[in-house]
Amino acid sequence: MVYLHDDERLDYLLAEDLRIIQSPSVFAFSLDAVLLAKFVYVPIQKGNLIDLCTGNGVIPLLLNTRTKGTITGVEIQKRLFDMAVRSVQYNHLEHQIKIIHGDILDMPKQLGYGKFDVVTCNPPYFKTPGQEELNKNEYFAIARHEILCTLEDAIRVSSQLVRPGGKVAFVHRPGRFLEMIELMKKYRVEPKRIRFVYPKLGKEANTLLVEGIKDGNPDLKILPPLIVYDDQNNYTDEVQKILYG
Repeated sequence: MVYLHDDERLDYLLAEDLRIIQSPSVFAFSLDAVLLAKFVYVPIQKGNLIDLCTGNGVIPLLLNTRTKGTITGVEIQKRLFDMAVRSVQYNHLEHQIKIIHGDILDMPKQLGYGKFDVVTCNPPYFKTPGQEELNKNEYFAIARHEILCTLEDAIRVSSQLVRPGGKVAFVHRPGRFLEMIELMKKYRVEPKRIRFVYPKLGKEANTLLVEGIKDGNPDLKILPPLIVYDDQNNYTDEVQKILYG
């Protein structure tokens, strides 16, 4: 039996036959996480995958629908970790998904260097502002701002965890695109696939998906743009398919 606590609710996870525990008082998953889980390459039959900054476990749950490999999620915030664990238990996926409560900075030493075929990460997007600008909700502040983990931390740790030839994928903001590319190259993750996500046709991109290969050869592909909403503010056909099958 899996219990809900306080203001938690059990939501359906889009098109998948899965449920996920969420709460309005902590950071819930967004479209960004779903896009990353659908964008990244995954081995179908086997493999060792890890999701850093996993939150309530949405990316491991979605990756489970695409691979028979083993999946690890790492989350530093105790409550989100607990929600992820219970979501895995509710869906009876303990045999495939393991959630770790810990700091991603400790994971290479704890789990081993070069042990993973695929690493995904949806890191905090914003540099830490002044104290007066931080969200008063600690869960939101940590999820959004580089308080416990910087972009460089996320890329360095991902590079340490993935095997040579393995895939690393991030979702982030286009404003930090050049910084991401520089850091990926610094830590020997060669950018291979990039896709910009636009809220509407004619608007500026607001999301960036990047996948690289550890020690890969330079050969960057810019994929077609992904448009989220049409002129009637409905999801476009491609996004509908991503979200609902």
